[in-house]
Amino acid sequence: MKVLVAVDKNPETFVGLRYACHLLENSDAQVDALHVSPELEDIAAESYAPFLTTDGLENAIEADVRIVEDLFRESCQPCVKAKIPCSLHVAAGDPADEILNAAQTDGYDMIALGSHEQSYLRGFLLGAVHAKILHYAQQPVLIVRQFREINRVLVVYRGSRTDDAALEFIAPLLATKKAEITLLHVQETGQLESDEFARTSLQKGAQILRGRDFEPITRMAKGDFVEEILKDVAVNRYDLIVLGAYGHRRPKYLKLISDEALNLARLTTRPILVYRDKLDGEAGGAAE
Repeated sequence: MKVLVAVDKNPETFVGLRYACHLLENSDAQVDALHVSPELEDIAAESYAPFLTTDGLENAIEADVRIVEDLFRESCQPCVKAKIPCSLHVAAGDPADEILNAAQTDGYDMIALGSHEQSYLRGFLLGAVHAKILHYAQQPVLIVRQFREINRVLVVYRGSRTDDAALEFIAPLLATKKAEITLLHVQETGQLESDEFARTSLQKGAQILRGRDFEPITRMAKGDFVEEILKDVAVNRYDLIVLGAYGHRRPKYLKLISDEALNLARLTTRPILVYRDKLDGEAGGAAE
């Protein structure tokens, strides 16, 4: 498995790298960190830039890269100890565009993103770069704000094709961790979903995991999709949340993920893996 981790000079972003190394230990994996420097002309357009020379701007960019290199050497140690190849790459341009382009062009299987402490303290749990990547990535996106050793995992399961694929994706990564997995199905307000359908969905998800030698806990809730998940997370203190980017109805023409998946990614402080694949990311796919 190839994983692309976005990093910058803020140490908080490297929690995504450490968590990815932890998630992938004992796996046949490769982890690449990508730092995107701004283009020189973009910096020059900023209001403070006229007071700096071109050499000064170039020196500032190079200084940032050196900071990133130092942070990378320290943060990739979990991968080194697990004998997972780990390397740093540097690009220039718009961060979201460069990350998305690298992920697609170089065939990565997952994108991992850390977060900035400043954004967290201000209540912005999902920045513009994270939101754009979540919407337009054609592979699973892992967002990490806090490092947590993986012992308890919540899989939000609606019974869709995307949810089934999410289970197949995450199960091998958890195989050696002996993690407790909970399947949660939320009967959403206004959807008129029967208890029988909810139970059948959970049974299907549990069967997929049993085929991977897990014995999941199954749980049902009724109410608002995001609120019920956040309440369950608050009580049970999970170390990872997994959900599909779509439920049973995904956009027919747009690449955007569901509002529920986006809101959950915005509101939780737990590591969250939003699963999607190339079929999900292609515009013009048929709605489920």
